[in-house]
Amino acid sequence: MRATLLVLLSPVLALSAQARPTTATATQALEAAAASADDRFSSNVGSVTIGGTEVKYRSTTGRLTLRHPNGKARGHFFFVAYTREGTDPRTRPITFTYNGGPGSPGIWLHMGLMGPKRVQMAADGFQPAPPYQLVDNDQSPLDVTDIVMIDPINTGFSRPAEGEPASQFTGVRGDIESVSEFIRTWLVRFDRWRSPKYLLGESYGTMRSAGVAEELQNRHGIELNGIVLVSSILDYQTKGYVAGNDYPYANFLPSFTASAWYHKKLPADLQAMPLAKAVEESRQYAFGEYLASLVKGNRLSAQERRAVAQKVARYSGLSVEFIEQANLRVSDPRFRKELLRDRGLMIGRLDGRYTALDADDAGETQEFDPSNHALSGPYTALFLDYVRRDLGYQTELPYFTSGQVQPWSYMPFQNRYLNLVESLRATMAKNPYLKVLVANGYYDFATPFGGTEYTFDHLGYEQTYKDRVKLTYYEGGHMMYIVPPLLRQLKRDIASFIEGSRGAATQE
Repeated sequence: MRATLLVLLSPVLALSAQARPTTATATQALEAAAASADDRFSSNVGSVTIGGTEVKYRSTTGRLTLRHPNGKARGHFFFVAYTREGTDPRTRPITFTYNGGPGSPGIWLHMGLMGPKRVQMAADGFQPAPPYQLVDNDQSPLDVTDIVMIDPINTGFSRPAEGEPASQFTGVRGDIESVSEFIRTWLVRFDRWRSPKYLLGESYGTMRSAGVAEELQNRHGIELNGIVLVSSILDYQTKGYVAGNDYPYANFLPSFTASAWYHKKLPADLQAMPLAKAVEESRQYAFGEYLASLVKGNRLSAQERRAVAQKVARYSGLSVEFIEQANLRVSDPRFRKELLRDRGLMIGRLDGRYTALDADDAGETQEFDPSNHALSGPYTALFLDYVRRDLGYQTELPYFTSGQVQPWSYMPFQNRYLNLVESLRATMAKNPYLKVLVANGYYDFATPFGGTEYTFDHLGYEQTYKDRVKLTYYEGGHMMYIVPPLLRQLKRDIASFIEGSRGAATQE
């Protein structure tokens, strides 16, 4: 994991998962064959019980080809679509879903939240012991919306077409353009133009959603009913640790408080509070006195400096001395290493509830992220088995879970923070019916909820923007849905959001 502006925001693996071991020569042959393959889909029927009601659905799995205006293939998008049987596709909502990274396929949302099957984690959401189990997902949103799981190009089984450079897809603009074109093409191919339409992205996928919403609207004339942002980041300045940018330190402090509360490192009075109340006290300090003090820089007196260190210690569980040594500015990597150093433990980045032994108790950085590693094995093994066994899609292509989109082009945002807040605002301005749901994990250090709050405080200044955005909070991490009670909570919130934004004329 990187702690820079080019940070990978979704779960990653050190190596790409493979359907079966292949030699380098065999892999090249598979890639060449896949690059020239035409569209091919497998279709199956199934059922799952959601909320006590049996939901019959059809799964369509395959790769959809994007083409140049002259008809030449550009790239092949792997997708899995779930459509409820017995409903009118003209009025049935449809949600296009993807993860983030950049470089992550949809496996995490697919097998943790959206699909009719999910990976069974431990009861508290922690890592299960192998062998792993796939179970019915009785909290899938499939009862209220059809679902299309998307793997962007060079993630999962998606690839550029033969002779096409991957660079046209592996960047901010190329990613937005190609995913938007996939959605348009899918709507044409499966005749879903009249359906209420939604985007649901996680992590960097929320950045993608802001851009895709604008691209669909401006280029293709496609208006959305709603956007669900899971673990959102739309402005990299909110977490960009560079000299002169003090915002991240204030944005992360409430997250420090949440994880310190979980690990019982706060002062007794704060520790006795419910989590949300302790976080609220920290939030008030972070965006008030603390941020104002940081802005003063070296104009702080020694007495003021000591007072700030004491307050930050109160809300972080760290020592006053450590905070003073850090010039009152503790980064989240340092916090994750320092909080439980006295116990010989580090805490997770994607989920601060997780702990693990590190290679060096005295070090500044973590050997690995225990909350990321806990998901890699079960999700990858079960997904690849599920695609073959349940969905009937046969391929020997390697399944890219990460790392195949670098170098990522940040043009036209080179040499400045990536920020797509204005894209979302402009889209909402043109579509006064567009609503946004933002799901935040208290223990998430990849996309801190304080930074998200700061972002949406600056999404336009007219009341309409505030009225159409709802922020929800969960006592989990970046992927809050791995905890069964939080999965139920998130499902309820998504279902309520869709039912409240799909339009009165389309109610079934």
